[in-house]
Amino acid sequence: MAIVADSAIPFLRGVLEPWAEVRRLPGSAITPEEVRHADALIVRTRTRCDERLLAGSAVRLVATATIGFDHIDTAWCAARGIRVATAAGCNARGVLQWIAALLVHLSRTQGWNPGDKTLGIVGVGHVGSLVQQYAEAWGFRVLCCDPPREARKHLGFLPLETVAREADLLTFHVPLDASTRHMADTALLRTLKPDATLINSSRGEVVDTQALLTSGTECALDVWEHEPHIDSTLLRRALVATPHIAGYSEQGKANATALAVRAVAETFGLPLGTWYPPEAAPSAPRPIAWSELCATIGGAFDIEAESRRLKRSPADFERIRDGYAFRREYF
Repeated sequence: MAIVADSAIPFLRGVLEPWAEVRRLPGSAITPEEVRHADALIVRTRTRCDERLLAGSAVRLVATATIGFDHIDTAWCAARGIRVATAAGCNARGVLQWIAALLVHLSRTQGWNPGDKTLGIVGVGHVGSLVQQYAEAWGFRVLCCDPPREARKHLGFLPLETVAREADLLTFHVPLDASTRHMADTALLRTLKPDATLINSSRGEVVDTQALLTSGTECALDVWEHEPHIDSTLLRRALVATPHIAGYSEQGKANATALAVRAVAETFGLPLGTWYPPEAAPSAPRPIAWSELCATIGGAFDIEAESRRLKRSPADFERIRDGYAFRREYF
């Protein structure tokens, strides 16, 4: 069996080699020629998996070590019997940690306490539900919007415009699809309070860059349109700017790699169905009070330092991201 894997995926070296020939390449170097004789691909968002890449290949499985799958033409794959496996939910606590660090930073620099603020959450899935749970415990007034889940289950989520109008902080945790592309557009941004802060750690294209620049809305961003070639004006304007590393915790990455390996095991009958990176520390979810969070988050994740690093060297976006030292989740 032959497997092509993105060389930036951690914990993978040596795991599949007893059963397969594994070729590890940078995501941008995974070409039609490289995958022609592969049975499986293990990729990240930097590899577009569509007809151009996969036509005429032997690929039976595309496993992405990411929660998002907008880089995969799932309809084309399904029509040709190619299984697509994602790592949904793998890095939810890593993103929660990024949000927590950001909220502490903003509270200090803007001079507020959680009880003073309304946090609007758009997308209440794996990440958004965690943000809701912790933010409510920290004392924020939390308003939630999730149109697809509301339509299916009638959970009492509010319309997007209502949440945007009332939020002091509006954070997006949605997948990228036709319904969410440029969800934060000129019309939505006009409904925000003048001093509101927009937060995006989902997908860059969820926010219309030009509309955000024109609106003058304060923002904190981990994801950007046209990554890694990000808008220099928006970068300067952002209160906090990081290079798509919100979910880059050790446990999140271990979870993602484990899910990809398990997908390969299930598809090809390998004895790796319960494999997990032995070198990764296990997660230890627990409640954490706002006071403890403020006292400890800087030691676990210095979001200000990460923002300064990207603002100093935006051309190094991809290098910083690929070389990022995974932080360890502690709540």
